[in-house]
Parts: sequence; C-alpha cells; structure tokens
Amino acid sequence: MRPSTLHHLRGCRALFILSFLCLPRLAFGQFLPGTQPLDWQGDLSERMMEGAHRFVERKIGESIEKRQRHWKRDFTSRPTYEASVEPNRQRFKKIIGVVDSRLTVQLERFGDDENPALVVETENYRIFQVRWPVLEGVTGEGLLLEPKTSPAAYVVALPDADRTPEQLTGLAPGIAPEAQFARQLAERGIGVLVPGLIDRSSRWSGHPDFGQTDQTHREWIYRQAFVMGRHIIGYEVQKVSAAVDWFKTRSAGAKVGVVGYGEGGLLALFAAAVDTRIDVALVSGYFGSRQEVWSEPIYRNVWGLLEEFGDAELATLIAPRDLLVEYSQQPLVAGSKGELKAQPFESVSQEFQRIDKLLRPGFQRKELLSGVDRQALSAGAAPALDRFTQWLGIKGAKVLADSQSRESRGSLDSGDRQRRQVKELEGHVQRLVRNSEHVRDRWFAFKVAPELADRTWSWQLRHNTLAQASFVQGAREYRDYFWNEVMGRFDEPLLPENARTRKIYDTAKFVGYEVVLDVWKELFAWGVLLVPKDIQPGEHRPVVVCQHGRRGLPQQVVEGDDGYYRKMNITLAPALRSSACK
Repeated sequence: MRPSTLHHLRGCRALFILSFLCLPRLAFGQFLPGTQPLDWQGDLSERMMEGAHRFVERKIGESIEKRQRHWKRDFTSRPTYEASVEPNRQRFKKIIGVVDSRLTVQLERFGDDENPALVVETENYRIFQVRWPVLEGVTGEGLLLEPKTSPAAYVVALPDADRTPEQLTGLAPGIAPEAQFARQLAERGIGVLVPGLIDRSSRWSGHPDFGQTDQTHREWIYRQAFVMGRHIIGYEVQKVSAAVDWFKTRSAGAKVGVVGYGEGGLLALFAAAVDTRIDVALVSGYFGSRQEVWSEPIYRNVWGLLEEFGDAELATLIAPRDLLVEYSQQPLVAGSKGELKAQPFESVSQEFQRIDKLLRPGFQRKELLSGVDRQALSAGAAPALDRFTQWLGIKGAKVLADSQSRESRGSLDSGDRQRRQVKELEGHVQRLVRNSEHVRDRWFAFKVAPELADRTWSWQLRHNTLAQASFVQGAREYRDYFWNEVMGRFDEPLLPENARTRKIYDTAKFVGYEVVLDVWKELFAWGVLLVPKDIQPGEHRPVVVCQHGRRGLPQQVVEGDDGYYRKMNITLAPALRSSACK
C-alpha cells in the first residue's frame, strides 16, 4: 500500500467532477438532471474520511498476497537466488533512499585534552570515540570497542534511537548490564562499532533565525529528505554500510554481523537486506507485522513499502544469510504522529513463520528466540548473543571477565554529538534541494526537449504549436512515472459515477449543487458545483476545479470571510462562466 493514497484520491475526485460537468444541458431544479437526489445527512467530510480509512485498510490487508507478483525467487543456487532478488533489493534501496555513492571510508579516532580519543582501557579491550565519512558532509560518529587480541569478527551494534553508544557499552547509566550487548560482544573478543543514531528529542529541530519546531529529530530529517527521495532510515543504513566498508579494509575475510534493538533493530534488518556483506543479523524489539505501519511514528513512513516488502520479505533479501529475531518489547513511544506499543509474541511469530512460505525449506538459517512461556527477553540477552556469536563462526566463545568501566572523559556532551549528526543530515538534504532544479532539467526537461538547454528556445515552446506537441509527446513516459512512482496508482477499476446532487446555493448569477460521486466501494468523491445561470442548453464552457486546503471544506471557497479563499468561486463562476470546487 503506497503512503500517498490521499493524493491519488484527490486526483480521482477531480477527474470525476470534470467528467460530470460534461452534461449536455442543465436545468436549475433541486437536483441536476441525469442524477439522483442526494439525501445524505450529517458531516460528509467525516463520512468520506471514514470511507477512505476503510479503503486503505482493505488495500493494506490485500497487500500480503499481492506482494508475490513482484518476486521471482530462483533457488537453484546461492548466486542464482541472489541474482533473482537483486531487482527487489535495488527497489528497496531506492524507496529507503540508499541511492548516493559512499565516500572512501577511513575511521578516525578523535579527541582533545579534555575528551581524548581513548575513552576507556579495560583488561580485554579499548574503547575509542570515532567518526567515519559516509556521504559528502555526512559522517558516522560513535564508539569503537577494539579487543586487545585480533578480533574474532566485526559487528555493528545499533542502540535504540533514544539510547546512546555510551549506555550500550556500559559507560553511562540507563541500560541494565545484561542489555549492554555492545560491551558483552567486546568481551567475547569481537570488534564492535556503535554508531550514535538520530534521536526522538527536538532540541535541534529548526533554525534559530526562523524558529524551532516540536518535531523529533527523526521527523525533522524525514520531512526534508522524503521529497528528495532520501530517508532518515536510508541515511543511517548508509552509515552501517560505511562501517562494513571499514571492517573489510581491516580484514576482507572476517565475518561481519549487525545487531540492533528498537530503532536499531529496524536498521539491523534493513541494513542486512541491503548489504550482502553482512553475514548474520540479530534483530531485537522490532520484527513483526507491518500491517499497521500507518499507526507507527511518521518517520517510519516509507514510500510503497507494503506493496512489495513486509518484514518477512526483507528476511528473504537477507537469505541465504543468517537471521536471528529476538522477541523483546520494543521501546514504547507515544505521540500524535504515531506511536510504538508492545507487540504480542503471536504477531512476531506469525510474521517469522511467513518466511517459510516464501523460501525453500532449509534455504536460510534462522531462529526466533523468546523467554520462558514466550515471554519477552531483554535486548541482547545471553541466549541470543550466544547463538549470534556461534553463527559468526566463533565456536566455544568464552565470555571474558566483566570489564565494565565508567566513562573517563571529562566533559562529554552526547547532545553535542547529536547536534552534529542532525545538522550534517540537514545540510546534505538542503544541498540536494538547492541542486534539484538542475537535476530535474537533466533528468526530464533536457531529455524531452534538448532545445531547452538553449534559453531562447523557451519562447518557441510557448508559441510554436509543433514544439508544444513534441514536448507533450516526449513527456508522456514522465507523466506515467509521476502517476505510478510519485502519486501512486491503484489497480482497481473505478465504479460508475452514480451521481447524486442537491441544490444548496441559488443567487442572481449562479446556482450551487452539492455533488457526491462513487469512486470505489468504500470511497466517494464530494464537492460543490457552481453553475452560471446564463449558460445555454448544449453550450460548452471552461471549467475550473478549485481545491480547498488541508482541514478545509468545499463550502469555504464559496462562503464566509476566510482570508485565504476570499470567496474565490463566487468571483470565478460568473467570470469564467463555470467553476467547481472539491
């Protein structure tokens, strides 16, 4: 189900109203000729939205079975399988915004006299504060836990968005020792990199010159990035892949794993689906059905996700590599723009079992771990880390003596790291915005009409009929692309209009009718049609479709003292001789 449903529905309403206006003649009765009387009562805007919700929920429900039309899995061999799902992987990368080439990675240990690069040295490993280049102007930043012996494997450990690398490594309070899985992996002789994630606070959302917002940092980046084909999720997946780039420069043959909890669990699943160099993924506090993704925080909104990908489908992008799912309760997040709530074991288990319906038996090593009587485990519990370590090829891994230590840096402010990370992504998106006009010209305008590169030719496009016809023809495929890939197109036939009308305005110059038209079985189009009284039978006149704004109603462009609409339809109806509003 594509997230831009409402954009598509608005387009349908406009098309319906335009088709309805092609009546051969009009008589100004209580309802228009050729239509049925409209006798609905109550708030039609609420009734329309309730229908839209039912329609969307039905389409989401249908999406699970329909996803398989996008997949052509070939289980002949590992290479043939990976080739068969590569188109799906590329589409997935596109919708989460993993589309930019990464920079050559070079991990930098950084610090100063007050906060040195070496944060802690224990008997078994050292912890450094590090950063690494990802994209132009974008770095990853966090902590590196480096064993004093040669690392047995390398792991990217991802905390939840509201947890810091210091908490996950036991350097700061906030996470129980048994859930500090980054520290526990280091004590097993594994090299661990812990990135800081964009969190759910709002301190840096906005600009002091223009005002702050109450949007979380994740929403703040999401809203800017979404219209540029990028995503907060994609940016952080790129940071994980850049870390894997660095691991491979250290030891090309070393096993690589990714483990995450909460938002980090989402990223662990997504990063393993994107990056085939990740050998084992451990997902905690995230895996389950996405059929209610609309209720989750808005920054998890991914264009077209459920049309092709649920969590089980993403597991098949990881296959035949290993997948561990740990049943632990995801972080509880409340808010007006979506929430995260406790998931029952059954929801996680059902989605996990669905993987078997998509893969050949035995094709992927996978396991769902839970506590006694299907109770939730703590994130990164010992059974999960034992199996994770084993699947990384570390046989009989021995947990070394607890070397937990306290933070030694003098004046570390993790908020300052958060500010840098937020502002880097903000800067990257805004550079894309500033360059977007030139990108669009190269992608669209100069391909459809190469002459547009010559600025003098734009005059011909406005005044030369042949040039206009050529442009319209050349733009056809882009029009389809806009509909399918930007707005969203449903593959369900429209119902007959079944027009119902009733007169609600009668003035000296025009008559106004409330109009309802069927779209799909749960959904109808609703608006107001203004018709000038001097129109003659069979006469054809221009039509203007007026769209009111968000939270508005059709009547607001006709009546009242709204400072934005200014009763524009009352002016348009006599002047253009016909107008409609929806």
